[in-house]
Amino acid sequence: MRFYGIALLAGTALLGACGGEKAATDTAAANAAAASATTPAATPAATTPAAAAPAAAGAVAAAPATGATHEIKMIGDQTGYKFEPANLTIKQGDAVKFIMVSGGPHNVAFLGVTDAAAKAQLDANMSGAKMGELSGPMVMAPNEAYVVSFAKVPAGTYAYQCTPHAAMNMKGVITVQ
Repeated sequence: MRFYGIALLAGTALLGACGGEKAATDTAAANAAAASATTPAATPAATTPAAAAPAAAGAVAAAPATGATHEIKMIGDQTGYKFEPANLTIKQGDAVKFIMVSGGPHNVAFLGVTDAAAKAQLDANMSGAKMGELSGPMVMAPNEAYVVSFAKVPAGTYAYQCTPHAAMNMKGVITVQ
């Protein structure tokens, strides 16, 4: 399994290298956001979402969490791959901290968000070096965490999965009240 994780990481790095050139300010902002969003759980920075880079004209700005921070563990072991708890009910304004426990790499990717406003706000609230729209970065080391703010995200259900382990049913649902 470790080989697949390394192969996935190498493939991601190769694809990222094909992305073309970025302005120096874009790269610096992305590096700063990535460094603060994907931190070990032992640091205080991991308890709150990182501030996102300034939003482009017409884009939705990231909204910091104003409520409680809930924890979901990302686990891969002899019993299978899972989020614990897989299903969680939170209030608008809360944050969810995804903590890598074992069997990584893991990430969190939200699926089937059809409401354009909800999709834009949730994506804006997912700071750091994301893998794509509504798809957080790979969390590699034990106790490393990724925090997603649900501030300004409309009430509803948000299905999510771990992209590398989706075929192993590593999925869940967050319900925002």
